[in-house]
Amino acid sequence: MPSLHDLSAPLEQCASHYRTPCGDGDLVWRRWGRDDARPVILAHGGSGSWTHWLKVIPALSRHYDVWAVDLPGLGDSAMPPAPLTPESSGTVVAAGVRALIPAARRPHLVSFSFGGHVGMFAAIALGQHLASFTVSGCSALGLHPKLEAFPKEHSSMDAAARREVHRRVLEILMISQPARIDDLAIEIQAANVAKARFRSREFARTTVIRDRLADVTVPLAAIWGARDVLAKPSVDAVFDVLRMHHPELITRVVPDAGHWSMYEQADAFTAALLDVLAERA
Repeated sequence: MPSLHDLSAPLEQCASHYRTPCGDGDLVWRRWGRDDARPVILAHGGSGSWTHWLKVIPALSRHYDVWAVDLPGLGDSAMPPAPLTPESSGTVVAAGVRALIPAARRPHLVSFSFGGHVGMFAAIALGQHLASFTVSGCSALGLHPKLEAFPKEHSSMDAAARREVHRRVLEILMISQPARIDDLAIEIQAANVAKARFRSREFARTTVIRDRLADVTVPLAAIWGARDVLAKPSVDAVFDVLRMHHPELITRVVPDAGHWSMYEQADAFTAALLDVLAERA
């Protein structure tokens, strides 16, 4: 099984790195691609980083100019300015997009989980600067799924106990089949949580995305894992909420995948994303 370093180091080496303002520091961007391809911006989930997309980037970058952002207060990016909300983070991301990608290039924005919350506010701010907005696994839809409480790390824990905490969180939320929780997934989870400063869970149980999607002026698409524990009572119910303000919604379901479908079923997710982006083109 390759380690996080085995997979991320080659991608880091061939990426171009950019920084835009974020609070008292920088928003960190990584880019794989070229100027003659349509840009696709990837926004990761809560307590995550660009590595949420680790398995998608190589295939996607063969077709698109891929930009992966570390959201404010997560990964390598600085905290956003006060107030510490998805909206303030989205404003920072939108400003970064304007600085890095001309409107004439019409980038697509693709967001996972909490990235959908931040991405929505970025999409509202950017308007027709974007070509489309695609969400996967986002909450804040008013459906209020209930999850088992997450275990927490404690200073007294040894390495094995800490590893079990991260494995268990992946089992509760991220990956539908416990047997698929491999060493790489645990390593990604642990590395991302260690860097996470922005606490996003409190925003998940709101109705903000449901209510504010009306202000997104570009076409919407949705890609969901068929077994996402947050898709309660069903994936179709999620799509119904998203369709309230966006009847043009394009949907795809990734079979046999949970919340982190771009990891658990990376090939199927990538195929679905390429299909959606081609249709939006």
